[in-house]
Amino acid sequence: MSKIALLLIDFQNDYYSTFTGAKWVLSGTEVAASNAAILLTEFRKQGLPIIHVRHEFPSDEAPFFLPKSTGAKIHNSVAPLGGEPVILKHQINSFRDTELQEVLNELNVDKLIIVGAMSHICIDAVTRAAVDFGYECHVAHDACATLDIEFNGVTVPSHHVHHAFMAALSFGYANVDSTDKLLNLVR
Repeated sequence: MSKIALLLIDFQNDYYSTFTGAKWVLSGTEVAASNAAILLTEFRKQGLPIIHVRHEFPSDEAPFFLPKSTGAKIHNSVAPLGGEPVILKHQINSFRDTELQEVLNELNVDKLIIVGAMSHICIDAVTRAAVDFGYECHVAHDACATLDIEFNGVTVPSHHVHHAFMAALSFGYANVDSTDKLLNLVR
């Protein structure tokens, strides 16, 4: 029998426009987190596994998520409860140099619903890695956030960045759908 887990990636204070002193504000973090909270509530209600991942850069020279800073803490809107694992990472890919795969194996998980930030970096990386490790992946596109990025003198608006990466993931890596539709996997 298949066992599903909710994987919440980098919902940390520095990404929230409503957090005083945020160092790297994303577009729509609060909306993404409110959708993630809907999934989080349902997973808790069903007693299903929940894994939180948070990023800290290893140096105080980083632009955000400084070691042991308030900005690097998981935001209260999706904060872990006692017993929910919290994986600390120092890399973009949540599997790299962490115990994430061991935790998923211990929980007998083979299917993931993935939410968090940033769509084009950490969500992309963890989804592709999870598929490579054999997990069935589902990404809640409305529970992920990103920001405008610049390449070669061109600014790409956050909604284009987000949609491009969700489209790429949906092509061969994951079922990318809305929070409401993904709730059907756990009800």
